[in-house]
Parts: sequence; structure tokens; C-alpha cells
Amino acid sequence: MSTTMTNQTVATAPIPMPPRAISTKDFEYLKDALSWELLAFKKFAFYAQQATDANIKAALNKAGQMHQRHFQKLLTHLQVNNNAAMASLPKMPQNQPAVH
Repeated sequence: MSTTMTNQTVATAPIPMPPRAISTKDFEYLKDALSWELLAFKKFAFYAQQATDANIKAALNKAGQMHQRHFQKLLTHLQVNNNAAMASLPKMPQNQPAVH
């Protein structure tokens, strides 16, 4: 009679603090969000230049500045040393080959 070990789960302690690493998917989301914020900032700046009413000009500038702050905030999330963050993770045990 042969036994096969499949999907063996190894219990490990949870990571107390997630590493400051950015996955490829996270990077793509951040890149998209940065593009959207930059475009919104540019559009509001353009429209503010075209506005003749002082109240509208001020509102457009305020909205543009908000998008500029969002862009800067998102940018801080990219200032991470991924290699160092991933190296700080506890090493996961290698899967053992199935026994037949």
C-alpha cells in the first residue's frame, strides 16, 4: 500500500508586521493611480488658466492641488527597497517531495 502526501501545510507564526515590499501587482496599481492623479492635476491646472471667474479659478486650483498632494502621497509608497524588505521575511520551509 502506497501513501502520497499532497498539499501538506506547515504551520508558521504570523508575520508581526508586513514587510515594506511592493508586489508586481501593487506596483501596477500604484503606476495607474499615479497616472490618473497626474492627469487630473494637469487638467485642473489647464482649466484654471482658462477660467475668467475668480471663484471658479480658485476652485479649479484647489482641486488640482488636491490631486497633486495625492500624487505625492502615492509616490512615497514607491520609495521602498524591495530587496531588503523581502530579505527580512522569515524563510519558508521548502516543500518536501511526495513519498510514493
